Amino acid sequence: MKEILKNLYRYEIRMRKSLNNSMHGDFKSIFKGSGLEYEDVRTYQYGDDVRIIDWNVSAKGHGTFVKTFREEKEQRIFFIVDVSASQQIGNKGNKKLDLVKQLCGTLAYSASKESCQIGLLAFSDQKEIYIKPQKGIKHFMLIVSRLFRLQNKSIKTNISKAIHFGLQLLKRKAVVFLISDFIDEGFEKPLKALARKHDLVVLHIADLQEFKPVGLGLIPIIGAEDGKIHWKNTSSRSYKKHANQFFSEKRQQVAQICKRHQADYQYIQTNEDFIPYLVRLFQKRNQSQKSNKS
Repeated sequence: MKEILKNLYRYEIRMRKSLNNSMHGDFKSIFKGSGLEYEDVRTYQYGDDVRIIDWNVSAKGHGTFVKTFREEKEQRIFFIVDVSASQQIGNKGNKKLDLVKQLCGTLAYSASKESCQIGLLAFSDQKEIYIKPQKGIKHFMLIVSRLFRLQNKSIKTNISKAIHFGLQLLKRKAVVFLISDFIDEGFEKPLKALARKHDLVVLHIADLQEFKPVGLGLIPIIGAEDGKIHWKNTSSRSYKKHANQFFSEKRQQVAQICKRHQADYQYIQTNEDFIPYLVRLFQKRNQSQKSNKS
């Protein structure tokens, strides 16, 4: 556990330094975004973020209006993370699940240092872990300990069910990090509801082997989530083409869903350093926040 915490602290320091340099020390704003606390509307001005346009008010025909927000004194950060069997893809020590844990741990540590309330929902096709949002380093340690030592009850995935459960739990507005590989269907409507009620950040996880599977000929492959044996010719062009097409389309699908429903989106692969991606994401959120206040 000491080594895990050491790595998380190292990641957090790197992220903090990069963000402080690029955002002139305004590190606290990384968890503030375009969906804090709705206050009022004002007339649209050139340069305003189109994502904050209030289409209902604008549709009345008196001009274009944008929403204005106020910061809450106590920010709530909630993690909804996918720990299903499909997260086991990847090399030892560098699987998708390892990346999920590192992302969640690094962000949770940063949030705890900024006195945010942090909570966790880890899911498969059922609730694997639920930890109510609270403040403090001890609470952060509890989240990391439970997440990194998790032994799943189920191997399947149900993103919609997890989002619905999260919506029931979160009565007040929060910044929600949804971390998954999104190998599932039918989650757009609940994701839309989550984005409407909360400030949603989607971290889409993938592994290079999914796009470029290793050719080992005809082999039995055990389905990660159904446990059944499927014989596949992994050396065939059609198999490789299908795999590449499926995961490329999945990436586009999730990105488009997030764009439609005004959720921040970031795609990260296990073979890449995730810190620059987080820095880029928070720079974008910081710019959006400044636009909201103008």
